[in-house]
Amino acid sequence: MCPGSDQRIIHRKAFIYTFVSVIKTPIQLTTRALKPINLYLIMNRQLVSSGTKWEILYGYSRAVKAGNIIAVAGTTAVDDAGNIVGENDFYAQAVFIYQKIEKALQQLGASLNNVIRLRIFITDMSRHQEVLEAQGEFFANIRPAATIVEINALIDDRLLVEIEADAVVE
Repeated sequence: MCPGSDQRIIHRKAFIYTFVSVIKTPIQLTTRALKPINLYLIMNRQLVSSGTKWEILYGYSRAVKAGNIIAVAGTTAVDDAGNIVGENDFYAQAVFIYQKIEKALQQLGASLNNVIRLRIFITDMSRHQEVLEAQGEFFANIRPAATIVEINALIDDRLLVEIEADAVVE
């Protein structure tokens, strides 16, 4: 459950309706009703939150475990206080991101050893070597499938790297 939100679940046979209060301001509090969701899917799903405001506002999780599959959302070099780590440093941002991914995996009972796929997005392909050097430090013996793609920009111009990871646990 997200901090500061009120969540009520009403059971109806094999389906549930979830009502989530979305905090806008102390004055503006809205409640949205979601469509019925299969109870089996909810009960076999674990969510990890990093506690950022964006997860609550935009409806996503840092990581999701469904069955034996873990998906870690696009991760950037933003610390718990909302500060950007490694400004203008592709290598430092990649190292921080891999540490953040590792923490999310550990919260779901996994480790970097379980990673089978990486998707790396960078804002300047001429700096790819710095990002791949960091990747090698974490994954030299694991060797997941990986893709690196140049993109025009991330959500903040100071962010240079974003990485997604998929993992499978036994």
